[in-house]
Amino acid sequence: MSQTTNSRPHWYVYIVQCKDFTLYTGITTNLSRRLQEHNSPKQGARYTRPRQPVELVYREAVQSRSAAASREYQIKQLTLEKKKQLIANSFPEEPPANTPATP
Repeated sequence: MSQTTNSRPHWYVYIVQCKDFTLYTGITTNLSRRLQEHNSPKQGARYTRPRQPVELVYREAVQSRSAAASREYQIKQLTLEKKKQLIANSFPEEPPANTPATP
């Protein structure tokens, strides 16, 4: 019997928004741990440490570290406006709980 490979993505490309509204893009294998590190006074990236707290605004699952690094580079080359579009398209806003849905 052959072993099945786990097709679940092991790497993530992410964007966090800092308290000064700047964006930081990175890669990780564990989003919750990395977000916690970014909000830690000692473990966060040098860029995000003085800009805490940070909030996850975008995530994208990929299959490998090289795919994550390539996608991270692509995102970092985008203009701020294109990054904002990417973020807006990934986490569409939901209507407030007490707002009726539009038909």
